Amino acid sequence: MKDFKKLEEIIDIKFKDENLLTQAMVHRSYLNEHPDFKTGHNERLEFLGDAVLELVVTEYLYQNYPNPEGELTNWRASLVNANMLSDIAREIDLDSFIYLSKGESKDTGKARQYILANAMESLIGAIYLDQGIAATRKFIDKVVIEKLTNIIENQLYLDPKSKFQELAQEKFGVTPNYNVMEESGPDHAKHFKVGAYIDQELIATGEGSSKQEAQMKAAENALKTKGW
Repeated sequence: MKDFKKLEEIIDIKFKDENLLTQAMVHRSYLNEHPDFKTGHNERLEFLGDAVLELVVTEYLYQNYPNPEGELTNWRASLVNANMLSDIAREIDLDSFIYLSKGESKDTGKARQYILANAMESLIGAIYLDQGIAATRKFIDKVVIEKLTNIIENQLYLDPKSKFQELAQEKFGVTPNYNVMEESGPDHAKHFKVGAYIDQELIATGEGSSKQEAQMKAAENALKTKGW
């Protein structure tokens, strides 16, 4: 069994209903191997937590920043996306407390990232049900909203493609363009290699399972190449 007292210490919250905290950490795959486990999986809590997180973050941005809706939307997206939530989950060592099937526990790639992000949302849902909105807001402020200053200062709310375009236009007065350099694989598993160009100059390449993913990777690599 997991030592959830340790998790309570990390998040500085003592649950009234320990089963809620346990359920927040149960991935669906675990129940396939342990159908008699004492709680259900965490997907309903995740559904609730996702809504609570978005509300708390939206309310904070609305009350503290007079910026246009578009900017606030980008900032919120940067705070509540899977990358950010999985990073925060790792910071509070959530990985140690999640119940996973043997197969899922071996996966360390993108699938694990989504599992961590979802567990973060289900934890928020469990805190909300157990402790109410004030305690949930305090937790979200402490672990999520505190990332906002860094996001704004370093323009992390811009995806790599948007950031590359903004800087290319600012420095050279041109909009970058992207060309597919290679395309391989069957229809159900395509692989693309894309080049990011300023005028006719190839700045960097990127690869992915869709043109959009390859373009994003090319833009990310172009930012590194240019030292932007």
